[in-house]
Amino acid sequence: MGTQQLLLIVLGVIIVGIAVVVGINIFGSNAEQANKDAVTQDCLRVAAAAQGFFRKPEMLGGGEGDFTNIEITDCGMTADDGETMVSTNINGVYTLSGNADADLTITGNPLDGTGAADVERAVVITLDMAGATDADRVSTAYTGW
Repeated sequence: MGTQQLLLIVLGVIIVGIAVVVGINIFGSNAEQANKDAVTQDCLRVAAAAQGFFRKPEMLGGGEGDFTNIEITDCGMTADDGETMVSTNINGVYTLSGNADADLTITGNPLDGTGAADVERAVVITLDMAGATDADRVSTAYTGW
């Protein structure tokens, strides 16, 4: 083979190697974004169910304008063993807190590689049912993403 042919082969190998590295990086960032989206969707689903609980009369199993007695099972999630405010699914760990009167906080932490909650990253949905408009009642915050 001539030097020109060897040079073209080496150049081709380098270009293919760079393309593989770029593809791996893009796949990794897309996987992280998909995980963030899944945890956010779960938190929003819990928030919607919590708002339903808030508005439902006590006689029908709701809070009748109060979050005081809410549990994670009232929001359509299965409670972890011995917990009434914590649930885990394939996407993450979800916790209800601050359930006093018209305020509720839903925190979603994605799972790390070992199946435990990644406390460095969180999706936090805050419900303030005393707000005048829907935009005032629900806020979303991301930590560590």
